[in-house]
Amino acid sequence: MKNIKLIEVASEIGAGTRGASLGIDAIKIAALDFMSNFFIHFPSEKIDVENNLLFEPIQSPYAKRIQGVVNIYEKLSEAVSESIKGNFFPVVLSGDHSSAGGTITGIKIAKPKSKLGVIWIDAHADLHTPYTTPTGNMHGMPLAIAIAEDNVECKIHKLDDKTDKLWKQLKTMGGISPKVLPEDIVFISLRDFEQEEKALIEKHGIKVITTGEVRRNGAESVSRKVLRYLSGCTDIYVSFDVDSLDSSISRGTGTPVSNGLKEREAEDLISKFMQNRKICCFEITEVNPTLDKENLMAEIAFNILQRSVNVLMMN
Repeated sequence: MKNIKLIEVASEIGAGTRGASLGIDAIKIAALDFMSNFFIHFPSEKIDVENNLLFEPIQSPYAKRIQGVVNIYEKLSEAVSESIKGNFFPVVLSGDHSSAGGTITGIKIAKPKSKLGVIWIDAHADLHTPYTTPTGNMHGMPLAIAIAEDNVECKIHKLDDKTDKLWKQLKTMGGISPKVLPEDIVFISLRDFEQEEKALIEKHGIKVITTGEVRRNGAESVSRKVLRYLSGCTDIYVSFDVDSLDSSISRGTGTPVSNGLKEREAEDLISKFMQNRKICCFEITEVNPTLDKENLMAEIAFNILQRSVNVLMMN
């Protein structure tokens, strides 16, 4: 039986829309509404965040609040690596998706020899870099950080020295770079990305499984296919951005996109993944209750969280 540890990172400095820092509390409220004592069951750790930076002028327009992101990576990676070294399975609840790079860093610090696979369930590719970003929002960059990719072929911006230095710091944190190889990433339900990201997906031949394929073939078949594809990996991290869900249900997130997964599809798929012994970490991110009515998004996220953890406990 796995020992679960919850790691809470209520940071939203990487997002463009405000409110994702409230997502974790919204999930806890959903648990109370369902009369679940889930959050009393497990040890948890809260990471100190830097949301005060939201009130300060932007220093790096192409990597907004990057210094804060560096600080969060340092704290989160330490919490994740200590959990793994202490034989806990880290379940990360994060505000915005930029922190996923810190989670990946933590896994690699704990397991430097591991060949880490990433299952990225998300409407977006998150492969932008400060050189290519259309927004400067760092929640669009964690996978580029993990694969240590600048994408200079598609460069649009010139970076100042400070931003450049901090970006290098993110890519090399933990003394391991790259932390993930592009061929060890699988996108699920990816459907909203820019030309610059498409160029990287094609350059590296990154595996993409569409919403349509999940719907046609079902969770069992898709999970088998993904795990077969990642069979060379020693460890696998699953990152679930709630905007992978269809915009009809994912209103409570900053960047909803149509043609996404249904709640049950995501739930079935993630619980299938959780049955695999190589899964070493799970993250849920981007719940934004300020955009939501009746706390629906957080309730869906909680259902997925609870079922996933139950599956983990049984294995």
